[in-house]
Parts: sequence; C-alpha cells; structure tokens
Amino acid sequence: METIATHDGTVVNSANGKVQVKMQVLSACASCEAHAHCSFSEKKDKLVDIDTPDWQQYTPGQPVTVIINSGHGLLAVFIAYVLPALLILATFATLYSLHLSELLIALLTILAVLLYGLILYLCRNRLQRKFTFRLRKNP
Repeated sequence: METIATHDGTVVNSANGKVQVKMQVLSACASCEAHAHCSFSEKKDKLVDIDTPDWQQYTPGQPVTVIINSGHGLLAVFIAYVLPALLILATFATLYSLHLSELLIALLTILAVLLYGLILYLCRNRLQRKFTFRLRKNP
C-alpha cells in the first residue's frame, strides 16, 4: 500500500492545466507548547503549482488537500542532503589521499558540489516529473 503525505491548502489560481495552491508551512517547533512565545517558531505561506488535467474544476478560494507519495519525500531528502554530503566526503578523501595542497582540496571539493548543483539544475524537468503532487477537493 502506498504511503502518502497530505497538506491542506487553498486554491489561488487555476489556468492552463495548472492549479496554484497556497499552503501554510509550519516549522517543526510549531507543535511545541511554548511556540507562541518563541522567536524561532515560524509560519510561511508557500505557493505550489500542480499540474492536473481537471484544472477547470478548481476555483480560487476553494479548500483542497495536496497529496504526495511520502517515498518521494525521502528521495528528495536523499538528493538534497545525503548525496551532496557523500560527494563532499568522497571528494575530500580522494584528493587528500593524493597529497594535494589544502587550498586545492578545498577549491576542488567546492567545485564538485557546484558541478552537482549544475547537474541537478539540468535534470530539473525530469525531477519535476518524478515529484508530482495530486489534489483532492475538501468538502
């Protein structure tokens, strides 16, 4: 069975096969009892464009639920955090074993991370198709 993650939002706009949804994103500490008195607690409005063939059924102001497969969230964390960390460690270890200067090791490690970012940018359309959202109308 597919595990899903959901988030409530409100339709802002729907046109040309896309529905734009505004969601209120809460920081992890928003559930803390002292969050009202804490400066670290934050709430942000996030706009998400969702491709859907039935975009005409959604009107501005309509409450909806945004659905994503939670496995995609884990993959996103892996791509955004784990792979770059492994890349940094592997690049550093490899270059260090070659007895290069520390400055050159640092510069080449930064270059490797920039190259990784460029590869992600070039693959953004493929990644965007992989991480798809679905909509469900709320009563």
